[in-house]
Amino acid sequence: MLGDGIGSNVRKSKLINRRMFLASAAKAVVFFGIVGRLFYLQVEQNKKYLTLSDKNRIRENKLPPVRGEFKDYFGKTIAGNLDVYELHVIPEQVEDFRVLVTRVKQILNLSEQDVRKIYKTKNKQKPWETIIISDNLSWNEFSKINYYLYDLPGLKPVISVGRNYPFNESYSHVLGYVAYASKEDLSSNEVINERHVPGLRVGKNGLEKTFESELIGTNTIQRFEVNAYGKRINQLEVQNGDQGNSLRITIDTEIQNYTYELLAGEAGSISVMDIYTGEVIAMNSSPSFNPNDFLYGIGSEEWKDLNSNPFKPLINKTISGLYSPGSTIKPIVALSALENDVIRPSMQVFCSDSIDFYEQKFHCWKKKGHGYMTLKNAIKQSCDIYFYEVARLLGVDRLNETAKRFGLGNIVLQNFFENEKKGVFPSTKWKKEAVGQNWYLGETLITGIGQGYIQSTPLQLTLMTAQLANGGNKIYPTLIPNKKRVELIKKEMEGNEDYDLPTNHPSLVRNKENVKFVLDAMFKSTNEVYGTSYASRIEDPKYQFAGKTGTAQVKRITEAERELDRKLDQIPYKERDHAWFIAFGPYKNPRYALTVLVEHGGSGSSAAAPIAKKLFKKIIDRHDEREEIRNKNILVL
Repeated sequence: MLGDGIGSNVRKSKLINRRMFLASAAKAVVFFGIVGRLFYLQVEQNKKYLTLSDKNRIRENKLPPVRGEFKDYFGKTIAGNLDVYELHVIPEQVEDFRVLVTRVKQILNLSEQDVRKIYKTKNKQKPWETIIISDNLSWNEFSKINYYLYDLPGLKPVISVGRNYPFNESYSHVLGYVAYASKEDLSSNEVINERHVPGLRVGKNGLEKTFESELIGTNTIQRFEVNAYGKRINQLEVQNGDQGNSLRITIDTEIQNYTYELLAGEAGSISVMDIYTGEVIAMNSSPSFNPNDFLYGIGSEEWKDLNSNPFKPLINKTISGLYSPGSTIKPIVALSALENDVIRPSMQVFCSDSIDFYEQKFHCWKKKGHGYMTLKNAIKQSCDIYFYEVARLLGVDRLNETAKRFGLGNIVLQNFFENEKKGVFPSTKWKKEAVGQNWYLGETLITGIGQGYIQSTPLQLTLMTAQLANGGNKIYPTLIPNKKRVELIKKEMEGNEDYDLPTNHPSLVRNKENVKFVLDAMFKSTNEVYGTSYASRIEDPKYQFAGKTGTAQVKRITEAERELDRKLDQIPYKERDHAWFIAFGPYKNPRYALTVLVEHGGSGSSAAAPIAKKLFKKIIDRHDEREEIRNKNILVL
């Protein structure tokens, strides 16, 4: 019995010891497991968790990039930057959004409409997306918000970058405007997407949009330390961004502003071009709009008013307006006929008031006719009957070929404006493809006086005139200053054998004498009695110019209406003819070409030519200053 008890105790003792051993072993395994895990976390994963810790402790703030500026030819700022004080909030970072909005309303005296807009935006967006409570705080309001910021968690005052256009309407169609980046902007432009921050403004049209990737700049990055409550306690690092590239353009602000004044109260366009470099000196479309109005987002009513305005202030008429050129086409019709040897300058045509052609009557603008006309006098007095005959002999296809060479029916400013129109210069093939009909000879006649299917932009006519004025050489219009000196370009165009660079300005004509003939006729049109623009002549050789008027019908005139012989103010505005004038000067040493269009202005001689007269004086008076700048600078292509 005793032995059995002792044996039992021994077994129990061994069992207890085994259990204690297993428990100790288990504890040791757990201990070393914990130690190993701690070692792994502390040593092996140190970098990972240190990074995670820093992410919780260190915040990064991306600031709006500073946009590059636009300068005019003389270096004057025409689109600059200004500080814009904004107030942002991210809803998911706010404990009680209603309380926050109520406090902000009290501090900033927000209207009920402002509050409704905030909630409307919140309901449209994701909780983590930024809401711009205000994009136009005054400095006092901005300071006040910052004073109460400790009590407004989730609120973010931001100093953003806005755009300033100091010349208001003068440059609106050239530069365009900036506004908040849209989802479409982000998806279509990688640079915008990469540098986007809430409140970023980007180019919406004009040169602002064309050169967006160059102008936008890079973001400044702020890194700072926050406490457990997310409050900033220490600035750690600032990585400064770079301002976007500034761009200098060819336009002269003084001339640009003057064109704006000359077209005040009218719908129309003025464009001026250097006949050798192709530099656009002025490009104005009237009426215009103020691009500064778009900085903080234009209201729906204001936008509706702009869109519904019958004078189309949002359209850049210089490059997007399409019009019948009227008699401004006659110099190129004459040149084409001479180049194709279908007429001689001495050819005479008798002009009565009209001709009958295939049972259709074709009128001259002069009711009693011009009598016998030669080509030079027909250009000088703008005889329609003569040009009906020239067009008949020439044919529309040969005329089309010449006109296309001189810039009609083609984009003028390649890659500068996405909304530039190509226009139409018809041909037999074009009509077949576009209309599905054969060409009729009567259509050739009216094309010869700039009517019918032909549609041109004012800038196309400026280019046509410039290439006539420089002797019939091709130029490449631009809004970026050309680094080549004018004298070198002149030598190139004149075919100087000593000029060793490959030609970039090929001749557009077979015989230079034909161009000289046309230019002389344009001179007579402006500077000799009975010329259609004689009343707008300037006798001083310094300012003397040559030109061609144009009066383009917008409505077919019936025989009954023709007999009425109504004055301009007796005709409904929308039925009045468009007034044109193309010109170049100074005549003895040409350098500039221009086009004036006055929509529904009546005749080119009364409405458009007097504007050109005033403008030429301004252009020539500015010439020496422009040349001084050109000679001082190595200009960028």
